[in-house]
Amino acid sequence: MDRRTFITAAATGTVAAVAGCTGSAQEDDLAETGVHGGVSETTDRTIEVSANGEVEAEPDEARMRVGLEATGESPEAVETELAEQAAEITETFEELGIPDDDIESGRFNVRSRRNESGYQGSHSYQIVVDDVDSVGEVISEVTAAGADDVGRINFGLTDETRAQLRDQALEEALANADEEAQFIAENRGVSITGTQSVSTRNVDVQAATAETPEPEMEVAEDDAAPGRSTEIESGPVSVTASVDVAYGFEEVG
Repeated sequence: MDRRTFITAAATGTVAAVAGCTGSAQEDDLAETGVHGGVSETTDRTIEVSANGEVEAEPDEARMRVGLEATGESPEAVETELAEQAAEITETFEELGIPDDDIESGRFNVRSRRNESGYQGSHSYQIVVDDVDSVGEVISEVTAAGADDVGRINFGLTDETRAQLRDQALEEALANADEEAQFIAENRGVSITGTQSVSTRNVDVQAATAETPEPEMEVAEDDAAPGRSTEIESGPVSVTASVDVAYGFEEVG
């Protein structure tokens, strides 16, 4: 799998405030350019900037829900059928090389059928697939093994990759903040003296999702046969970060 990451162009925030300039003419200039801030001889001279950074990467893990369903004339009959299906699904997970730590048994439920005689039950699993290229094969194999429902697939990032891309997104955001502050300083005829404060906000991961085929397609004889892979495509995963930075400045000359 190609796991190369790439950084997209990041959107930058607008200037939040410039403070500490003296003189009514300069104050009017600030108002005309849309930059706001108090003017005082005693106020710290700062340029405050908000900026964003964004990084995109191919996903390196996928999470999906696999569901089993059964009906019967008694709760015991339903439980027996679910147990048999669970044994087959578990064997399929093992054959696919999915480790136990990546399989979580979900809700097990048996109840009377609404407006009908008998009982119905369900049992679900949450699984993590660390080879996203094999997702289609996993869907085909678990469907052939008796899975009645494979929910939406979420393509995401492992914790290690997520941490790396978060740092890259923050680095991109800080670089954009520096560039924005430098532009403002040059426009105002001042010189930046250093960073006074930095805060981060909204470090988010936007996972990619994919829908599984329609049920009638999943159980078709040819498509559900073992070894036949269902086609599943995913887009890139994006990681975004926002920063607020205050820069000190002084007048040139």
